[in-house]
Amino acid sequence: MLSENLYNLRKFHKLSQEQVADRLSVSRQAVAKWETGETTPDIHNCMALAQLYDVSLDELVNYDGEGGNMTVPPKGKHLFGVVTVGDKGQIVIPKRAREIFRIEPGDRLMVLGDEAQGIAMIREDDMLCFMNDMQQAMKEEHF
Repeated sequence: MLSENLYNLRKFHKLSQEQVADRLSVSRQAVAKWETGETTPDIHNCMALAQLYDVSLDELVNYDGEGGNMTVPPKGKHLFGVVTVGDKGQIVIPKRAREIFRIEPGDRLMVLGDEAQGIAMIREDDMLCFMNDMQQAMKEEHF
């Protein structure tokens, strides 16, 4: 997994092995060996690679192409796959999304939409807190 992720990320970022090597102060041969799986970068170099490619260290090491992505997603970005809208408009939120965002049965989600950008969901409680914070900030601005 790691070797494939390193190769795919380098290609995605349009970097040569030499450029990666220069940025990490290692040899091009070391980068080549990491990408073929002949050797494994130490934790210091893994952290530097994760920072270089703007991915989490966990995803750099463990990402297995879930959701059909060819490369490791940027930190905090997720592609959970496709959901099907039922006859009454219901959808099933993928298990991994429920785990990451701690969505439990009975939670209430607000659906927001922007015709140019798409649909988003946010916890009702979080939206209410955001609206209260905005209202408070507006009050303080007037005084």
